[in-house]
Amino acid sequence: MKSLEGKKALILGVASNRSIAWGISDSLKRNGAELAFTYQNDKLKDRVQKLANDCESDIIMPCDVSENNGIRKMLDMLSAKWSEFDIIVHSLAFAPRDELEGNYVDKTTKEGFISAHSISSYSLLELCKESKEMLKGTNPSVISLSYLGAVRGMPNYNVMGVAKASLEANVRYLAYAMGENNIRVNCISAGPIKTLAAAGISDFRKMLEHVEENSPLRRNVTIQEVGDTASFLASDGASGITGQVLYVDSGYNIIGMPALK
Repeated sequence: MKSLEGKKALILGVASNRSIAWGISDSLKRNGAELAFTYQNDKLKDRVQKLANDCESDIIMPCDVSENNGIRKMLDMLSAKWSEFDIIVHSLAFAPRDELEGNYVDKTTKEGFISAHSISSYSLLELCKESKEMLKGTNPSVISLSYLGAVRGMPNYNVMGVAKASLEANVRYLAYAMGENNIRVNCISAGPIKTLAAAGISDFRKMLEHVEENSPLRRNVTIQEVGDTASFLASDGASGITGQVLYVDSGYNIIGMPALK
């Protein structure tokens, strides 16, 4: 029997077949889960529809978390298909592109700060709040995605790093609050991966090269590796794990200093 056989997963944030959310979707499907997808706007609808078809899913729904009641409307649509489900994958993040370069103090605006936190962090809380009554099953699991910039100063990550720090704290508080309902909440901190979202970060190619040269495994990770980690966290094999940030980054997060040359 596959590890996720009989489980249903709601995926938010698939943008392309190169996205981390797609790596997770593909792994969940291979491990037996039934999937439902959301898309942000009509521009992305056809793309997400094709990816859903590749996962043998006919459930795709609009959901813009920046809109009032956007999550509630999406869940109302989902309830017509599923009365309950087991897994949420929250792969949503945003910061204004021009605030992801240069000096953090000089470039960050109040509007950019608020929108980054609202979409990247608060949306997870709202999603858990609105879906709590539908999250059932043996070991319900909520999974979000972070990056090392949440806990380390990084060039050009700026306000997104602060929003990811908020997200990681959010994961811990959600795990504490939702544990009484046996709902687990965890986060994967993935190493840099060449995705559409990463294209907005200045000097991203140099970041990939740096990690490849200096991480213990001397390589970058793949969306498949992140996806398989998510499948583990969603499985009954991880039933005792909640409130954690699990690094999938070739070990880069343990490095105190790059190799001296």
